[in-house]
Amino acid sequence: MALKASPDSQAQLLALQASDTRLAQLDHQAKALPENARLAELASSLETLRQRLLTDTGAVEDARLELGRIEADVAVVEARIARDTARLETSASVKDVAGLEHELASLRRRRDDLEDIQLVVMTRLEEVEATARATKAEFDELKATASQVEAERDASLKTLASERVHAAANRQTIASKIPEDLLALYERQRSRYGLGASLLRGGVSSASGVKLNENDMARIRAAAPDDVILCPDSEAILIRTDESGI
Repeated sequence: MALKASPDSQAQLLALQASDTRLAQLDHQAKALPENARLAELASSLETLRQRLLTDTGAVEDARLELGRIEADVAVVEARIARDTARLETSASVKDVAGLEHELASLRRRRDDLEDIQLVVMTRLEEVEATARATKAEFDELKATASQVEAERDASLKTLASERVHAAANRQTIASKIPEDLLALYERQRSRYGLGASLLRGGVSSASGVKLNENDMARIRAAAPDDVILCPDSEAILIRTDESGI
């Protein structure tokens, strides 16, 4: 048996479809917020900076370790110089004095070489520390920007969520006024084809945007006002009004 429903009940489906369309729009807006794309870009940039910061920090640690080793070597050489100097001051053997003086000369040359290397490493350490600080500052600034964009995104989502609550409540109010069998058909068609109701205006179905052919229009004209008719193109429930051209 063909489904029947009063024209007023059928007309309510247009309001229901408008509510469902609005809910779909809100869901789409939540997924397509510009902040989401911006956050994705920032996340990529932050990851690049994070890797660079790891590299810069590693260079600083390596330079500090190298400087520490050189300073330790300098300390060892200076300790030997102090020891040999003390022995030289108390030695009475000409042979021992000559040997100590030769060793002291070698130790001083070694100390000079180490101090030259030490200066080079200290200069490199200052450079890599400056680079690491600059990268860290860039990272922190970008992270702060990401936090700001995230806050803006959350505020937008909160607004959309609030709108959706009201839209869902409005939909529930409309749906409660529609007969169960008509509502069930609407839900089935909407789940299958995307739209559950379509306004027929001037012979054109709003769901498909297509003008119905004369055979379809003749069938619609022959139908009783309470007959529930499906759009031949979109399969949505076709709502007839004074604007339908029938």
